[in-house]
Amino acid sequence: MSRLKAAIVGATGIVGQQFILALQRHPWFTIAALAASQRSAGRSYGEALRDAPDGSLQWYAEAPPDDNIFDLPVENAADLDAARFDVIFSAVESDAARTLEPQYARSTPVISTASAFRYDDDVPVLLPSVNDDHIGLIDNQRKTRGWRGFIAPNPNCTTVGLAITLAPLAQRFGLEAVVMTSLQAVSGAGRHGGVLGLDIIDNVIPYIAKEEEKVRRETCKILGHYTADGLQPAAIRMSATCTRVPVLEGHTESVLALTARPATVSEARDAFNCFGAEFARLKLPSAPQRLIIVHDDPFRPQPRLDRALDDGMTTSVGRLRADSAFENGLQYVLLSHNTKMGAAKGTVLTAELLVHRGYIG
Repeated sequence: MSRLKAAIVGATGIVGQQFILALQRHPWFTIAALAASQRSAGRSYGEALRDAPDGSLQWYAEAPPDDNIFDLPVENAADLDAARFDVIFSAVESDAARTLEPQYARSTPVISTASAFRYDDDVPVLLPSVNDDHIGLIDNQRKTRGWRGFIAPNPNCTTVGLAITLAPLAQRFGLEAVVMTSLQAVSGAGRHGGVLGLDIIDNVIPYIAKEEEKVRRETCKILGHYTADGLQPAAIRMSATCTRVPVLEGHTESVLALTARPATVSEARDAFNCFGAEFARLKLPSAPQRLIIVHDDPFRPQPRLDRALDDGMTTSVGRLRADSAFENGLQYVLLSHNTKMGAAKGTVLTAELLVHRGYIG
């Protein structure tokens, strides 16, 4: 097929830069436009990234973009004609997303990293292989809102690894309750609030604003039951404590899952290892060979050793064991790459699935 025309909105920000890396050599998509705020519009991308008093290049992604990317013009996101494109990748903050994304969705699919519409009843929070049946909500959304396009946001980066690992347990054994504590990388905080400076060195920050509620709501929505009448969130009792630790990339989470039916450690391990096999056969360009890898080494997973598995798209599980305090309790530690599977590249994977299902293109 001919490559689909994609626009990246919020292209000068950290997530926008990650979208550029995920899309610049993509076999299905071509970057047809970059857009940002009025402040950056009207200049080349390279000029917009040097909008600092010292003229330094404000590029924060781990690898550089192709040279030709710097020459692309930056358009004003507010004036962007979405109908020119096959898909819009939105990397703007939620306040801007509330205004811009419906404007684009009137004509064009919008795949977003913003939380602005995650909790709307007719908006799926898609996590490929976990809740592909929720794609049907797009039909409801188009009908009720009168759009030719749609909005499909990705989950919060902390939710991603948790939901991926809970899905096989929920499918095989059912889930009654989940208790999770996260140790989140500083890259998830962006470049504000002092979190990348002295606040985080030699420190653990025990609170991340709004994060715990996002994890609870999104996980239950993602694992919910979809019918033609809509989506019923999963009835799972959830408790979350989210903390920030001095790690650059990769969110680590300690999980206690109480299953509805008894599950041995061996059975849980098999559920993890088998999960996503059918999805892998689709051979989508950004998909990992295995969605979950289970480590036997009790000292794994570790961010420095395991976050880059399959270019950050594989979730690692370790320390899988029966809980000693609760019947039908399983404990494990997971590691998920927050700026790959948990952000732009995971969102591109969602777009690939929607191309495969005929919703884009």
